[in-house]
Amino acid sequence: MTDVILVSGSPRADGNTEYALNLCKEEIEKHGLTAEVLSLRGKEIKGCIACGQCGKLGKCAVNDDLNEFLPMIKEAKGFIIGAPVYFGTARGDVMNFLQRMSMVARVNGNWLAGKIGGPVVVARRGGLTSTLQEMLMSFFISGMTVCGSDYWNIAFGKDKGEVANDAEGVQTLKTFAGNVAELIKKVQ
Repeated sequence: MTDVILVSGSPRADGNTEYALNLCKEEIEKHGLTAEVLSLRGKEIKGCIACGQCGKLGKCAVNDDLNEFLPMIKEAKGFIIGAPVYFGTARGDVMNFLQRMSMVARVNGNWLAGKIGGPVVVARRGGLTSTLQEMLMSFFISGMTVCGSDYWNIAFGKDKGEVANDAEGVQTLKTFAGNVAELIKKVQ
């Protein structure tokens, strides 16, 4: 079992969102926990169709790639998801992922409750805090414990690698990830 699962919602390989999540992964590992970054890149994640079957099946009835992620997240102690900002909001597949995962967990013993983590957001310029707030809704309604940092869990960057130049963003993400790891250790 991996202690913390991190999911990148970026369609770009080795882009700024993956860079940000890998920073978090490295920090979590420095604190003695295991972490794994997974990606939605190339995956199909449709919207919820409100069929109600997830309570009967123990997984989502929609036939796409969501269900392959759920067992790993269910077993983990922590969960972090990262999203790039597109037109002032999280990508649609990221929100589809969060909403459907939350519903499956909720009707199957509420297995997200008590998990520790939070969202990470990357953008060229704007929409970061509104995207962070949008993503937080799934964490809060699922009873997850969200860790803070010394600023919002955001970083700036457009072209690949630019997030590395955002010194404040890098430090904020490292502090956030360290807080996630330390809280997991305290709760154990």
